[in-house]
Amino acid sequence: MIWATAAAFGTYFCMYGFRKPFTAADFAGATAWGLDFKTLLVTSQVLGYMLSKFVGIKIISEMQPHRRAVLILVLVGLAEAALVLFGLVPRPWNSVCLFLNGLPLGMVYGLIIGFLEGRRLTEALTAGLCVSFILADGFTKSVGTWLLEQGVTEDWMPSLAGLIFAGPLVVVVAMLTRIPPPSAADVECRTIRPTLTRQERWALFGRYATGLWLLCGVYLTVTILRSLRADFAPQLWRGLGFETAPATFTESELYVACGVLVVNGCAVLVRDNRTAFFVALGNCLAGFALLALALLGKRMGQLSPFEFMVGVGLGLYLPYVAIHTTVFERMLAMTRERGNLGFLMYVADTVGYLGYAAVIVGRSFARPDTKMLTFFTAACWFAAFFCFASLLATWRYFANRSGALVPAVAGDAP
Repeated sequence: MIWATAAAFGTYFCMYGFRKPFTAADFAGATAWGLDFKTLLVTSQVLGYMLSKFVGIKIISEMQPHRRAVLILVLVGLAEAALVLFGLVPRPWNSVCLFLNGLPLGMVYGLIIGFLEGRRLTEALTAGLCVSFILADGFTKSVGTWLLEQGVTEDWMPSLAGLIFAGPLVVVVAMLTRIPPPSAADVECRTIRPTLTRQERWALFGRYATGLWLLCGVYLTVTILRSLRADFAPQLWRGLGFETAPATFTESELYVACGVLVVNGCAVLVRDNRTAFFVALGNCLAGFALLALALLGKRMGQLSPFEFMVGVGLGLYLPYVAIHTTVFERMLAMTRERGNLGFLMYVADTVGYLGYAAVIVGRSFARPDTKMLTFFTAACWFAAFFCFASLLATWRYFANRSGALVPAVAGDAP
């Protein structure tokens, strides 16, 4: 468990070094085609990442296990090449290079999750994996900020940051290849996770379409907000009147990561698959309740900027990580369906990143003068109410179907 968690955590952590450092730069005053240049860069990368999720629905669900590790290295290598081009190509045309950067990186998560799913300890393993993108988001911004302070230009900083993570990436990917397949006891408790044909994928989705679309709606909303919080963190901190140092991004995410790891990792302690599924939905509901409390605390002046950002981070990442670690995993286990976690996650990711791309493009053209903090706060209020209602509907949908499900396997514990 320790080896697998370290390998998965390290691989995705290093991948973020090729994806997120550029967001530490403000690109202040730069515009292109009527858009703020940083917004253009974020949009370009998100569009590539989103297209990767579409492609990943097929590739990840059909990927043979022995090919995963090599493909991870190839995809990250292509992403680094795109960052080098970002430094070489003049503005604003280098924005296309971030599209090429996001295009391969969107499939890395699904390749890693293939090493971890279908085990009695999957929630703990994937919680460790998900903590990586919470911590890495802050850490890679700290690296990017540090490089800028050393005099590296905004256009060359992303590729140099990627090189810093290249060596460790090779080591942790090699560790992934040493993880053994699920044991017979794992398969008995969580079902076998085979590759899926096109017909099998969509037949599975169709059998639970209402509940899955509700979950996708929640995931869409959370993806938009956690991405805004991640990609525009410097602007949000300044809007709160807080002067950030390079370590600020890492420190705030460390608190968020610890809370999310404890709550979602403990799902392995729940023996029954049905119970664990509904406990995970309860964790999602708790996250949105916490989000509303953080917003109220800010409005009433009871929270400092740091406490507000940590509270919002916990409120968003609790449901975001619960869906990654437990909701889809236990849904497959309790229904005894023939399927894999990569397929369901990539359907949700496709919806989520499509929505995020639409939001940042729409905001730029509709109200480009709106302060990011004002826009973000309003969106959080909407999410708290919309997602709470959607999760209650999801709960009712799966509760009503529970009588038709195959009984949970006895001994469903670590």
